[in-house]
Amino acid sequence: MPALFGPAGNSESFKARGHKHLHEVPDYLLSFGLDCFEYQCGRGVKISEEKAKAFGELAKEKGIRLSIHAPYYISLSSVEEEKRDNSIRYLVDSAKAAKAMGATRIIAHSGSCGKITREHALELAKDTLSRALVTLDELGLGDITVCPETMGKVNQLGNLEEVLELCSLDERLVPCIDFGHLNARTFGGIATQQDYVAILDAIQNKLGNDRAKRFHSHFSKIEYTLKGGEKAHLTFEDQTFGPEFEPLAELIAQRDLSPTFICESAGTQAEDASSMKQMYQKYLK
Repeated sequence: MPALFGPAGNSESFKARGHKHLHEVPDYLLSFGLDCFEYQCGRGVKISEEKAKAFGELAKEKGIRLSIHAPYYISLSSVEEEKRDNSIRYLVDSAKAAKAMGATRIIAHSGSCGKITREHALELAKDTLSRALVTLDELGLGDITVCPETMGKVNQLGNLEEVLELCSLDERLVPCIDFGHLNARTFGGIATQQDYVAILDAIQNKLGNDRAKRFHSHFSKIEYTLKGGEKAHLTFEDQTFGPEFEPLAELIAQRDLSPTFICESAGTQAEDASSMKQMYQKYLK
């Protein structure tokens, strides 16, 4: 199957066109030729089961694939056991909403390193994530795919190697490769197509062909500082910061990969997702 493209939440143009309600989202996405949508639960899972089911049924009818971004305050690597236990609960809440909505994937942040070593933070995160998978299985939610995300700030757990290591815990785990985050935390480290080649090869070498083919992805241009990394999400019109999508689009088409690309541009995510799809389709031909 081909790669899928869609936005994280709605662009500013959603309201500008007079739209107000969730049930209007699928047709809005189709007007851009998009395939998928990431429902945002970053500030908590607040959607009711009834509303989630209704939205999911409509999205399915319109051919829109769904995923959910779990709460931002999940911290798999916290040194406080209570916070890690709460993070499991937030993942469960997200998975329940996903199940009701017909979404197949939930995307989760891994937390920060704080004052501990990256190695210690990674071990804590692996333990938390392992326990979360057991809990999801016990609740009949084991079919919901959890996608640990690469992060944009230097002090956060979630560089490429760390996310791939988390995903090696279980074959059901699929990485969310946020190329904007990786570019920000490496201070512009994605500058050429070969930089993308290295990332795609790393996924395949660590996790195998299947997950390398169908990985989840966030994409946007991101402003960064040379001290901390990620500062702010931008739009594709910005020419100061990267990364550029076109070199990646060519690789995805050449390698016959089918990732889900979610655009996280600042206010133009649907428009920029449409541009991404057009670049990709050019290379398919």
